[in-house]
Amino acid sequence: MAMQTEQFAQVLSALEGTLASYGFQPLPGEAGAALTVNDNAAYALYAGEKGALKLQYQNERVELFAADDAETLESDGKRLLVSLLPGGADERDVKYVVSEMSETLETRFSQKVVAKKKQGPKAPQTVSKAAVKAGSFYDPNTLASKLCLVFPELRDAYKENLAQYEEFLAEEFFENYGTPRVIAAIKENKPATMKKLFQTLNEIYEDGTNDTQSLIAVTILGALDNDQVLLARCVDYMSETMAPPVIEVNKFLATGKGKKAKEKMKNPPAYKPKKKKKQGFLSQMMAGGGGGITPPAI
Repeated sequence: MAMQTEQFAQVLSALEGTLASYGFQPLPGEAGAALTVNDNAAYALYAGEKGALKLQYQNERVELFAADDAETLESDGKRLLVSLLPGGADERDVKYVVSEMSETLETRFSQKVVAKKKQGPKAPQTVSKAAVKAGSFYDPNTLASKLCLVFPELRDAYKENLAQYEEFLAEEFFENYGTPRVIAAIKENKPATMKKLFQTLNEIYEDGTNDTQSLIAVTILGALDNDQVLLARCVDYMSETMAPPVIEVNKFLATGKGKKAKEKMKNPPAYKPKKKKKQGFLSQMMAGGGGGITPPAI
Protein backbone atom coordinates (compact mmCIF):
# COMPACT_ATOMS: atom_id res chain seq x y z
CA MET A 1 0.00 0.00 0.00
CA ALA A 2 3.07 2.21 0.08
CA MET A 3 2.64 3.60 -3.43
CA GLN A 4 -1.06 4.32 -2.94
CA THR A 5 -0.36 6.05 0.39
CA GLU A 6 2.20 8.25 -1.34
CA GLN A 7 -0.39 9.27 -3.93
CA PHE A 8 -2.93 9.97 -1.18
CA ALA A 9 -0.33 12.11 0.58
CA GLN A 10 0.07 14.08 -2.67
CA VAL A 11 -3.70 14.70 -2.67
CA LEU A 12 -3.57 15.96 0.93
CA SER A 13 -0.61 18.20 0.17
CA ALA A 14 -2.36 19.74 -2.84
CA LEU A 15 -5.50 20.41 -0.76
CA GLU A 16 -3.69 22.11 2.14
CA GLY A 17 -4.26 25.63 0.80
CA THR A 18 -7.93 25.02 -0.01
CA LEU A 19 -8.63 23.50 3.40
CA ALA A 20 -6.84 26.35 5.16
CA SER A 21 -8.83 28.93 3.19
CA TYR A 22 -12.02 27.53 4.75
CA GLY A 23 -10.48 27.47 8.21
CA PHE A 24 -9.61 23.78 8.46
CA GLN A 25 -6.39 22.77 10.19
CA PRO A 26 -4.98 19.21 10.41
CA LEU A 27 -5.47 17.26 13.63
CA PRO A 28 -2.75 14.96 14.96
CA GLY A 29 -3.38 11.32 14.02
CA GLU A 30 -2.59 8.12 15.85
CA ALA A 31 1.18 8.59 15.52
CA GLY A 32 1.10 12.34 16.04
CA ALA A 33 1.29 13.17 12.34
CA ALA A 34 -1.69 14.38 10.29
CA LEU A 35 -1.67 11.27 8.09
CA THR A 36 -2.53 7.99 9.79
CA VAL A 37 -1.80 4.75 7.91
CA ASN A 38 -3.31 1.42 8.90
CA ASP A 39 -3.11 -1.98 7.20
CA ASN A 40 -6.07 -1.35 4.90
CA ALA A 41 -6.59 2.40 4.96
CA ALA A 42 -5.03 5.84 5.37
CA TYR A 43 -6.76 8.97 6.61
CA ALA A 44 -6.31 12.54 7.83
CA LEU A 45 -8.54 14.64 10.08
CA TYR A 46 -9.17 18.39 9.94
CA ALA A 47 -11.15 20.75 12.15
CA GLY A 48 -12.22 24.39 12.17
CA GLU A 49 -15.09 26.73 12.96
CA LYS A 50 -17.16 25.22 10.17
CA GLY A 51 -16.91 21.68 11.55
CA ALA A 52 -14.62 18.69 11.00
CA LEU A 53 -13.50 16.73 7.94
CA LYS A 54 -12.02 13.32 7.32
CA LEU A 55 -10.19 12.43 4.12
CA GLN A 56 -9.78 8.68 3.81
CA TYR A 57 -8.09 6.39 1.27
CA GLN A 58 -9.34 2.79 1.11
CA ASN A 59 -10.06 0.23 -1.64
CA GLU A 60 -8.66 2.51 -4.36
CA ARG A 61 -11.05 5.32 -3.41
CA VAL A 62 -10.61 8.66 -1.71
CA GLU A 63 -13.61 9.62 0.43
CA LEU A 64 -14.48 12.96 2.03
CA PHE A 65 -16.58 12.99 5.22
CA ALA A 66 -17.93 15.97 7.17
CA ALA A 67 -19.42 16.39 10.65
CA ASP A 68 -20.15 19.15 13.15
CA ASP A 69 -17.07 18.23 15.19
CA ALA A 70 -14.22 15.71 15.23
CA GLU A 71 -15.85 13.60 17.96
CA THR A 72 -18.87 12.78 15.78
CA LEU A 73 -17.01 12.12 12.52
CA GLU A 74 -17.02 8.34 12.96
CA SER A 75 -20.63 8.03 14.14
CA ASP A 76 -22.40 10.83 12.25
CA GLY A 77 -19.97 11.82 9.51
CA LYS A 78 -21.71 12.49 6.19
CA ARG A 79 -19.88 11.37 3.05
CA LEU A 80 -19.67 14.30 0.65
CA LEU A 81 -17.68 12.68 -2.14
CA VAL A 82 -15.97 9.48 -3.26
CA SER A 83 -13.32 9.66 -5.99
CA LEU A 84 -11.37 6.87 -7.68
CA LEU A 85 -7.60 6.67 -7.06
CA PRO A 86 -6.42 3.23 -8.29
CA GLY A 87 -3.10 1.66 -7.43
CA GLY A 88 -1.68 2.46 -10.86
CA ALA A 89 -2.85 6.08 -10.78
CA ASP A 90 -0.68 8.69 -12.44
CA GLU A 91 -0.28 12.45 -11.96
CA ARG A 92 -3.41 13.16 -13.98
CA ASP A 93 -5.49 10.92 -11.68
CA VAL A 94 -4.14 12.69 -8.61
CA LYS A 95 -4.96 16.10 -10.12
CA TYR A 96 -8.48 14.94 -10.94
CA VAL A 97 -9.11 13.79 -7.35
CA VAL A 98 -7.78 17.12 -6.06
CA SER A 99 -10.04 18.99 -8.48
CA GLU A 100 -13.11 17.03 -7.38
CA MET A 101 -12.32 17.51 -3.70
CA SER A 102 -11.68 21.23 -4.17
CA GLU A 103 -14.95 21.67 -6.04
CA THR A 104 -16.88 19.83 -3.33
CA LEU A 105 -15.27 21.87 -0.57
CA GLU A 106 -16.04 25.09 -2.44
CA THR A 107 -19.67 24.09 -2.98
CA ARG A 108 -20.13 23.34 0.72
CA PHE A 109 -18.04 26.01 2.44
CA SER A 110 -17.47 28.97 0.09
CA GLN A 111 -19.69 31.94 0.95
CA LYS A 112 -19.50 33.08 -2.69
CA VAL A 113 -21.01 29.82 -3.89
CA VAL A 114 -23.66 29.83 -1.14
CA ALA A 115 -24.72 33.35 -2.10
CA LYS A 116 -24.54 32.72 -5.83
CA LYS A 117 -27.73 31.99 -7.74
CA LYS A 118 -28.23 28.41 -8.80
CA GLN A 119 -27.00 27.92 -12.35
CA GLY A 120 -28.13 24.97 -14.44
CA PRO A 121 -29.73 21.72 -13.26
CA LYS A 122 -28.36 19.75 -10.37
CA ALA A 123 -26.69 16.49 -11.37
CA PRO A 124 -28.92 13.48 -10.63
CA GLN A 125 -27.88 11.55 -7.55
CA THR A 126 -25.85 8.45 -8.34
CA VAL A 127 -26.61 5.03 -6.90
CA SER A 128 -24.11 4.05 -4.22
CA LYS A 129 -22.68 0.60 -3.56
CA ALA A 130 -24.46 0.61 -0.19
CA ALA A 131 -27.78 1.28 -1.91
CA VAL A 132 -27.16 -1.63 -4.29
CA LYS A 133 -26.46 -3.93 -1.34
CA ALA A 134 -29.79 -2.80 0.09
CA GLY A 135 -31.63 -3.80 -3.10
CA SER A 136 -31.25 -0.87 -5.51
CA PHE A 137 -29.77 -1.10 -9.01
CA TYR A 138 -27.18 0.99 -10.82
CA ASP A 139 -28.77 3.36 -13.35
CA PRO A 140 -27.43 4.95 -16.57
CA ASN A 141 -26.51 8.16 -14.76
CA THR A 142 -24.34 6.23 -12.30
CA LEU A 143 -22.65 4.46 -15.22
CA ALA A 144 -21.85 7.83 -16.83
CA SER A 145 -20.62 9.29 -13.55
CA LYS A 146 -18.31 6.31 -12.91
CA LEU A 147 -17.05 6.45 -16.50
CA CYS A 148 -16.08 10.09 -15.92
CA LEU A 149 -13.80 8.86 -13.11
CA VAL A 150 -12.05 6.56 -15.57
CA PHE A 151 -11.91 9.22 -18.30
CA PRO A 152 -11.96 12.70 -16.70
CA GLU A 153 -12.08 14.30 -20.14
CA LEU A 154 -15.73 13.17 -20.40
CA ARG A 155 -16.74 15.31 -17.46
CA ASP A 156 -17.50 18.46 -19.48
CA ALA A 157 -19.65 16.52 -21.95
CA TYR A 158 -21.57 15.01 -19.03
CA LYS A 159 -22.26 18.45 -17.54
CA GLU A 160 -23.25 19.87 -20.94
CA ASN A 161 -25.71 16.99 -21.37
CA LEU A 162 -27.40 17.91 -18.10
CA ALA A 163 -27.45 21.61 -18.95
CA GLN A 164 -28.92 21.05 -22.41
CA TYR A 165 -31.66 18.56 -21.51
CA GLU A 166 -32.23 19.49 -17.84
CA GLU A 167 -31.91 15.77 -17.07
CA PHE A 168 -29.37 13.14 -18.02
CA LEU A 169 -30.01 11.83 -21.55
CA ALA A 170 -27.96 8.65 -21.57
CA GLU A 171 -28.30 7.73 -25.25
CA GLU A 172 -26.92 11.07 -26.42
CA PHE A 173 -24.00 11.04 -23.98
CA PHE A 174 -22.85 7.50 -24.69
CA GLU A 175 -23.38 7.55 -28.46
CA ASN A 176 -21.43 10.78 -28.94
CA TYR A 177 -18.88 10.74 -26.12
CA GLY A 178 -18.79 7.73 -23.82
CA THR A 179 -18.70 4.97 -26.43
CA PRO A 180 -16.03 6.54 -28.70
CA ARG A 181 -13.76 7.06 -25.68
CA VAL A 182 -14.19 3.48 -24.47
CA ILE A 183 -13.52 2.02 -27.92
CA ALA A 184 -10.44 4.22 -28.27
CA ALA A 185 -9.15 2.93 -24.92
CA ILE A 186 -9.68 -0.68 -26.01
CA LYS A 187 -7.75 0.00 -29.21
CA GLU A 188 -4.94 1.61 -27.20
CA ASN A 189 -4.96 -1.48 -24.95
CA LYS A 190 -3.09 0.01 -22.00
CA PRO A 191 -3.30 -2.54 -19.16
CA ALA A 192 -3.85 0.00 -16.36
CA THR A 193 -6.64 1.75 -18.26
CA MET A 194 -8.25 -1.53 -19.35
CA LYS A 195 -8.27 -2.80 -15.77
CA LYS A 196 -9.78 0.42 -14.45
CA LEU A 197 -12.37 0.54 -17.26
CA PHE A 198 -13.61 -3.02 -16.92
CA GLN A 199 -13.64 -2.92 -13.12
CA THR A 200 -16.21 -0.17 -13.55
CA LEU A 201 -18.19 -1.85 -16.34
CA ASN A 202 -18.25 -5.23 -14.59
CA GLU A 203 -19.46 -3.74 -11.32
CA ILE A 204 -22.19 -1.63 -12.92
CA TYR A 205 -23.34 -4.43 -15.25
CA GLU A 206 -23.58 -6.97 -12.41
CA ASP A 207 -26.18 -4.93 -10.52
CA GLY A 208 -27.47 -2.59 -13.21
CA THR A 209 -30.99 -1.97 -14.46
CA ASN A 210 -31.98 -3.44 -17.83
CA ASP A 211 -31.37 -0.09 -19.52
CA THR A 212 -27.94 0.17 -17.91
CA GLN A 213 -26.95 -3.35 -18.98
CA SER A 214 -28.17 -2.53 -22.49
CA LEU A 215 -26.00 0.59 -22.60
CA ILE A 216 -22.93 -1.45 -21.67
CA ALA A 217 -23.50 -4.50 -23.88
CA VAL A 218 -25.11 -2.84 -26.90
CA THR A 219 -24.39 0.90 -27.06
CA ILE A 220 -20.82 0.73 -25.73
CA LEU A 221 -19.28 -2.70 -26.29
CA GLY A 222 -21.58 -3.48 -29.21
CA ALA A 223 -19.64 -0.75 -31.04
CA LEU A 224 -16.69 -3.19 -31.25
CA ASP A 225 -18.45 -4.38 -34.44
CA ASN A 226 -17.63 -8.03 -33.74
CA ASP A 227 -13.93 -7.28 -34.21
CA GLN A 228 -12.39 -10.49 -32.92
CA VAL A 229 -9.06 -8.88 -32.04
CA LEU A 230 -10.71 -6.19 -29.91
CA LEU A 231 -13.16 -8.65 -28.36
CA ALA A 232 -10.29 -10.94 -27.40
CA ARG A 233 -8.63 -8.04 -25.57
CA CYS A 234 -11.82 -7.43 -23.60
CA VAL A 235 -12.57 -11.04 -22.67
CA ASP A 236 -9.61 -11.19 -20.29
CA TYR A 237 -11.10 -8.29 -18.31
CA MET A 238 -14.84 -9.00 -18.56
CA SER A 239 -16.70 -10.79 -15.77
CA GLU A 240 -18.37 -14.15 -16.36
CA THR A 241 -21.71 -12.39 -16.11
CA MET A 242 -21.01 -9.73 -18.72
CA ALA A 243 -18.89 -11.58 -21.28
CA PRO A 244 -21.54 -13.93 -22.82
CA PRO A 245 -24.14 -11.19 -23.56
CA VAL A 246 -21.46 -8.90 -25.01
CA ILE A 247 -20.19 -11.63 -27.32
CA GLU A 248 -23.74 -12.56 -28.41
CA VAL A 249 -24.67 -8.93 -29.04
CA ASN A 250 -21.61 -8.47 -31.25
CA LYS A 251 -22.46 -11.63 -33.19
CA PHE A 252 -26.05 -10.49 -33.70
CA LEU A 253 -25.12 -6.95 -34.76
CA ALA A 254 -22.87 -8.48 -37.44
CA THR A 255 -25.87 -10.24 -39.06
CA GLY A 256 -28.23 -8.69 -41.58
CA LYS A 257 -30.97 -8.16 -39.01
CA GLY A 258 -28.44 -6.81 -36.57
CA LYS A 259 -27.15 -4.25 -39.05
CA LYS A 260 -30.72 -3.05 -39.68
CA ALA A 261 -31.30 -2.76 -35.94
CA LYS A 262 -28.07 -0.82 -35.62
CA GLU A 263 -29.19 1.66 -38.26
CA LYS A 264 -32.43 2.19 -36.36
CA MET A 265 -30.47 2.89 -33.19
CA LYS A 266 -28.46 5.54 -35.05
CA ASN A 267 -31.69 7.42 -35.86
CA PRO A 268 -33.77 7.43 -32.67
CA PRO A 269 -37.05 9.37 -32.37
CA ALA A 270 -36.82 13.07 -31.58
CA TYR A 271 -36.11 13.84 -27.94
CA LYS A 272 -39.22 14.40 -25.82
CA PRO A 273 -38.53 15.46 -22.22
CA LYS A 274 -40.03 13.68 -19.21
CA LYS A 275 -41.23 10.68 -21.22
CA LYS A 276 -40.55 7.12 -20.13
CA LYS A 277 -37.85 5.47 -22.19
CA LYS A 278 -38.70 2.38 -24.20
CA GLN A 279 -37.49 -1.02 -23.09
CA GLY A 280 -33.75 -1.35 -23.66
CA PHE A 281 -32.55 -3.07 -26.82
CA LEU A 282 -30.65 -5.69 -24.79
CA SER A 283 -33.79 -6.39 -22.76
CA GLN A 284 -35.67 -7.13 -25.99
CA MET A 285 -32.91 -9.51 -27.05
CA MET A 286 -33.04 -11.27 -23.68
CA ALA A 287 -36.85 -11.55 -23.65
CA GLY A 288 -37.06 -14.90 -25.42
CA GLY A 289 -37.17 -16.86 -22.14
CA GLY A 290 -34.96 -19.73 -21.03
CA GLY A 291 -32.07 -17.34 -20.43
CA GLY A 292 -30.98 -17.30 -24.08
CA ILE A 293 -30.66 -14.25 -26.29
CA THR A 294 -33.34 -14.05 -28.96
CA PRO A 295 -32.82 -11.32 -31.59
CA PRO A 296 -35.85 -9.03 -31.92
CA ALA A 297 -37.91 -9.03 -35.08
CA ILE A 298 -36.94 -6.17 -37.34
